[in-house]
Amino acid sequence: MSAGKIYGVGLGPGDPDLMSVRADRLLRNARHVAFFRKPGRSGQARKIVNGMIPEDAIEFPMEYPVTTEIPLSDPRYNELLSAFYKDCAARLKALSDQGEDVIVLCEGDPFFYGSFMHIYNRLRGEVNVDVVPAITGMSGAWTATGDPITWGDDVLTILMGTLPEEDLAQRMAQTDALVVMKIGRNINKVKRALQKAGVYERAWIVEYAQMPNQTVTKLSEACDKVTPYFSIIIVHGQGRRP
Repeated sequence: MSAGKIYGVGLGPGDPDLMSVRADRLLRNARHVAFFRKPGRSGQARKIVNGMIPEDAIEFPMEYPVTTEIPLSDPRYNELLSAFYKDCAARLKALSDQGEDVIVLCEGDPFFYGSFMHIYNRLRGEVNVDVVPAITGMSGAWTATGDPITWGDDVLTILMGTLPEEDLAQRMAQTDALVVMKIGRNINKVKRALQKAGVYERAWIVEYAQMPNQTVTKLSEACDKVTPYFSIIIVHGQGRRP
């Protein structure tokens, strides 16, 4: 194992006040800070920790070679991302081999649909890796609606908007409570699936959950605007209660 340690630090849904005490302590004592972002952007994770990391910390922005420019089905998509994650892991390992600790910023929880998981799988067994869990974005979203997500024996299903429409509709119809993530360009498909499943009128859309620009709207009243990347659809369970 290397002398240094890589920390995958969960930042929670977006409000710095919702970070763990451990995450806060690690950030404020960081020497090296890595984070994912799109080229030309500051990166959402980096925005969350503004003012929290030392001024002399060395920053390592990891810029995605592709996000939505080509479809997931295109063979180049996995090829480009695989090479990207391999390169990032190698650079983090080199720092760790030199005895340096590195904080990798992770939106939400590091082990819940996050980019850090791909780094983790390439480093585990070779480098000391420590994962700091956090409140998930979906938890921040359903809390923002002001209603509990599950009651009694409710079954909660989490779906990705990238799934085929028929798969979405079928799974939506078979659950009690629902979270739909990765909305973005898939919004119209997700709406149709919700309608087919008979739960469209119960759906809420939360944009930028627990961030300063948070909005909470009934999906049926949200008009046809293009939803941002940071949006989650919530359908509350209606199960057993005293």
